[in-house]
Amino acid sequence: MADSQTLVIAHRGASGYLPEHTLEAKAYAHALGADYIEQDLVATRDDQVIVIHDIHLDRVTNVASLYPGRHRDDGHYYARDFDLAEIQALASGERRGNDGETAAFPNRYPVGFGPFRIPTLREEIKLIQGLNQATGRIVGIYPEIKNPAWHRAEGVDLSSLVIDQLHDFGYRTKSDPVFLQCFDDAEVRRIRHDLGCPLKLVQLIGENSWDQADTNYDVLKTPEGLQEVARTVDGVGAWIQHLVDTAGVDGQPVSTGFVKSAHEAGLVVHPYTFQVEQIGPGFESLPEMIAWFVDTLGVDGVFTDFPDLALEGLGRT
Repeated sequence: MADSQTLVIAHRGASGYLPEHTLEAKAYAHALGADYIEQDLVATRDDQVIVIHDIHLDRVTNVASLYPGRHRDDGHYYARDFDLAEIQALASGERRGNDGETAAFPNRYPVGFGPFRIPTLREEIKLIQGLNQATGRIVGIYPEIKNPAWHRAEGVDLSSLVIDQLHDFGYRTKSDPVFLQCFDDAEVRRIRHDLGCPLKLVQLIGENSWDQADTNYDVLKTPEGLQEVARTVDGVGAWIQHLVDTAGVDGQPVSTGFVKSAHEAGLVVHPYTFQVEQIGPGFESLPEMIAWFVDTLGVDGVFTDFPDLALEGLGRT
């Protein structure tokens, strides 16, 4: 039976097929049938909001060759140290791995093939809204505020910039097709209660070891933590591993109870990230894995690099 309720969220666009966060990857995600398309957001030196996963430019651009020597003491080239015009002069492409040269995902789009470029949030929203008008299908946006405390230390209130731009494009109420997400629980509360943002909010939940924010995710993952989170947000974006346990059960996934606890708190659950390179134990394919998470655990949406395979798992192809 086709599942029309579970949301398919294109993680960084159709990033399994085209370089992440390029307009080409977003257009393809729309064409493949995604319900929502994700945007990771970072600020430039001139306070422009761009769509890129990292606060650094290193892994997806040619910044080191075009602007040699403009890295910080840690060796990274930070988007915040460049004006928008400089960033849009860069060639963007497929993500590279730890060595800075080879592909992070070897079987995806080739490294060095392009050219692509880093878009602004405004450019991306115009693209998606234009495609919505042209196709008659409303695809939502799913922006993430990246490292908000770090941005404030750099002299910019990224959340306010983003909310203002969303407002400019008509995203103003909880019924509008947008989810706003962040890993920083203090920032999520600030967005809701101090900035008065009425949009659907999602608390991202990671691991404390990831250093995403000064947030205790071990507490947030508990039933009590989820009840507290529900006072502010509408949903949670949890790592897949928070939802299942495969230890000691012959490799077959078993629910951790996370989804049940979140639903009891009134929260929707959108786990991340479903990829063909990381099919979990007990599954033969990504569509099979996604179908199990929906049918057995009852997740409300899935972040995936492969929107078409998610739709296949939901019986919507």
